[in-house]
Amino acid sequence: MRRTLGTGTSSRTLRTRRTALVAAGLVAALAAGASAAPAFAAPASASAASPAPVSAKVTSDKVTSGPDAEALSAALAGLPDHDATAALLRVGGDGSWRGTAGVRDVRTGAPALENARFRAGSVTKVVTAAIVLQLAAEGRIDLDGTVQRYLPGLLTEDFEPITVRQLLNYTSGLRPGASLGDTVEEGFAHRFETLTPRQVVAASVAEGPAYAPGTRQTYGNIHYTVLGLLIEKVTGDSYAHQAQVRIFRPLGMRHSSFPAAGDTGIHGPHNRGYDWIDGKLVDVTDWNMTDRFAAGDLISTTADLERFLVGLFRGRVVPEPQLDEMFTLPHVPDAHYGAALERIELNGKVVWGKGGSRPGYTAAIAATRDLSRTLVYSVNSTDAKGDGQQAAAERFAFPAFNR
Repeated sequence: MRRTLGTGTSSRTLRTRRTALVAAGLVAALAAGASAAPAFAAPASASAASPAPVSAKVTSDKVTSGPDAEALSAALAGLPDHDATAALLRVGGDGSWRGTAGVRDVRTGAPALENARFRAGSVTKVVTAAIVLQLAAEGRIDLDGTVQRYLPGLLTEDFEPITVRQLLNYTSGLRPGASLGDTVEEGFAHRFETLTPRQVVAASVAEGPAYAPGTRQTYGNIHYTVLGLLIEKVTGDSYAHQAQVRIFRPLGMRHSSFPAAGDTGIHGPHNRGYDWIDGKLVDVTDWNMTDRFAAGDLISTTADLERFLVGLFRGRVVPEPQLDEMFTLPHVPDAHYGAALERIELNGKVVWGKGGSRPGYTAAIAATRDLSRTLVYSVNSTDAKGDGQQAAAERFAFPAFNR
């Protein structure tokens, strides 16, 4: 984060901001496939059938200390824009701040829902790590035990022993698995197809190891796809049900779930997701995420993820000493991940968190270890699998930890 944001300390409730021109341009892009720049620059691009002027609401709680409320408000105030159609933010700790802006649906211009459900992407990995570490605390999994022991036959003889801990901290040496497209553009045509976790892993195994386990850290979904299979083997239960009984129900995360295999929708209230594909703004909300499994298939809300984040860091989800695994970097070059969580320095603060993205959605959870500052956001990014994830982090995470 190189840019410096303002450090205003005044609390405020922003006035309603009118976004008619932007919303109209978005609708025109959907209807006619307008190029990205003109869709937002030219009011004339709106057709006579465009919706009436839309109010994009931004609200915030009173802040007496903590995050840079002025910068956070400014980050939300222009939505929808070319880069995002909606955003939901929750900041807690030594000062609370809540913000909602943008639209629920660019065709209707309905305002964004504060309680919207969304695809949380790789934030899923923190849930998976928590389940594995719970099982370790119960003595049902040994973190130094191997994949070969728990999932016999999954790996070929080409692989050296890979431990559960190496899966957790991304040092397993497994190559990426199969996918239905490496980009949103490639995947869109296959969005209703099913690729099972076993198929994903089989493709990885067929490529052989990338490097000796425990010698490098390479972030990727494959480590957590295998962990999902391990959870199912050890518990004799589905990964989704284990997440419900171990994480969601105890913490009161009533709006969090994993879709059934092949389910393409987000059930319950949600803001629709969009992506620029070949110069057109395309609705990408409905998508089969079966292949993401324990690495990226979570649907949740900002309130639920805040409960999870706080409960996890307070030791109510994973007991010590297993919780320390999440905050322990492996002894390999350039490591910055523990078990699922990434260590980041923002404005002199050490922050632990995890971001994630799926087409049309990018999300993140982050906090200081002592919970003096927490952040959860969901952004309906129009380039979530490209530069949108980093752009959202710079736009919202920096001011959240700015003081």
